Amino acid sequence: MAAERRWTKNRRLPLITAGVLVSLVVASGSVTTESADASPRPDPTPTTGSGPVPWWPSGSDEPSPAVPVPAAASDPPAPEPSASASQDPVPSATPTETPSASPSTSQEPGTGTDKHPAFGAYLDYGPRGVTRMAKLSEWLGGADLRVGHTYLPGDRWSNIEGGQGFLDSWAEWRKERDDRLFVLNVPMLERNEEGVPDAEVRKLLQQGAQGDFDQHYRALAEHLVDLDVPDTVVVLGWEMNGTTYTHRCGPDPESWKKYWKRIVTVMRSVPGQKFRFDFTPSRGRDAVPWTECYPGDDVVDIVGMDSYDQPENKSFDEQVSEPYGLQAQIDFAAEHKKPISYPEWGLFRNGDNAEYMKRMLDWMDEHKPLYNTLTDYCPHGVWQCDKNPKASAVYRAALSGRDKPTEPVNPTEPPQCSPVDLGDWIEHWLGGKLCLRFDWWKPRS
Repeated sequence: MAAERRWTKNRRLPLITAGVLVSLVVASGSVTTESADASPRPDPTPTTGSGPVPWWPSGSDEPSPAVPVPAAASDPPAPEPSASASQDPVPSATPTETPSASPSTSQEPGTGTDKHPAFGAYLDYGPRGVTRMAKLSEWLGGADLRVGHTYLPGDRWSNIEGGQGFLDSWAEWRKERDDRLFVLNVPMLERNEEGVPDAEVRKLLQQGAQGDFDQHYRALAEHLVDLDVPDTVVVLGWEMNGTTYTHRCGPDPESWKKYWKRIVTVMRSVPGQKFRFDFTPSRGRDAVPWTECYPGDDVVDIVGMDSYDQPENKSFDEQVSEPYGLQAQIDFAAEHKKPISYPEWGLFRNGDNAEYMKRMLDWMDEHKPLYNTLTDYCPHGVWQCDKNPKASAVYRAALSGRDKPTEPVNPTEPPQCSPVDLGDWIEHWLGGKLCLRFDWWKPRS
């Protein structure tokens, strides 16, 4: 307590003096504040695998405070569903009645004629991702990033349900503006990145198709509605045509499709929901043709694609024309009357490839996906990764200032003023430097 009193005593006078000065100057109408310089570019994040996003937020080996911590090894596994659960009938697919849209969800992103298709970047799992959205926008000259993108951890069912405050910051970000879009990757099975063998995957997919895991997706849907983000775009079971994830399609495509239908039907049965479901394979054939996993037009709203610059030495033209490549996605979506998306894209096997960056941006400008989000950590990214300066320059030049909100123009030039040095703490509290007008002392007429 003595130390605390000394701190108060030693600092009371300058704080009071500064407070009086601020009060006097503000009262005279003679003060402006100058915004601080844009926040520095974040440290590069560690290199991870190809498309899969690491569990912990990028740039850290530890979980951020608001991110749910995975179960410890000693924690009990999720309880097995009761025998009766698998016998429950699939809920009705009839759309539920929903209340009138609130102002925060009434406008669909990208619908304005004066805007390009919505875009953003994956920057981090939790609250830091929301903070970095504003910083990336600054780096892009005030470009309007209207897409927020994150992933639910796939380690255990309780995290796939989206609780523990993990989505709160993203929900608040989404609700700040009508035209924003919240994109959420949702695993279809727990232990999603643990190398579960095909035989077990096949059994789990069959369980899911029978309804054993319905309760988890009902809980997620209810949670999203409670957070007032009922129009979330759900990227369910992404990159199912590969081998990375437990929720892969290859071991049993028919059960996988039935399971997808089951999840969508369960989530759509929750009152108030307006979800859109994005079917997003990785580009190319991968382990199985992604068309063999397509579950049907009635349960898919968007045909997405994760498209990184790989394999090595593959040109962009080859990425377009290869079987199950970019052009195949465009044609398939048109045939099924669905919009397209690119939830994950970025650099990879071909390094700092400015040509890929330019061609991919041009491709999206031409084909107008509902949204795209660059994966912005090394080796894929351009802002949080210093290893790709040439591609970074292309991205920044192409998107700098895009759809920047128009600010009202003040016809009166700001008065000339002199900065007052009040110290870092006071300036932080004020939100900028104090600027004293040269003519503040003149008497008012």
